[in-house]
Amino acid sequence: MEYDIRPWGEYWVLEDASTHKVKRIKVKKGGRLSLQYHKYRAEVWTIISGIGTITINDKTVDYHPGEVAIIPQGAHHRIENKYNEPVIFIEVQHGTYFGEDDIVRIEDDYNRL
Repeated sequence: MEYDIRPWGEYWVLEDASTHKVKRIKVKKGGRLSLQYHKYRAEVWTIISGIGTITINDKTVDYHPGEVAIIPQGAHHRIENKYNEPVIFIEVQHGTYFGEDDIVRIEDDYNRL
């Protein structure tokens, strides 16, 4: 199983197929992913625990356990954890390509542009 540590938390790849990729992602307290978009994939995020503050284009909403965010291909998006408990969510990617190099960063707290 692929595993990676990032400045905002960590993730595990649960499944990697030609048609989709599934990740379990943990965002630590105060962590925030880059504002980004993808050219080749869309994503579906399901919150498992914690409260994730999710931005999709110009709309920002708190998502709670069991709630689902649909991120269309090309939509600007990010998740952040403004609360004490870690945010854990399942990300299902679907499209034509799932490489990490399909992350186009618009804004990043960790200077990874």
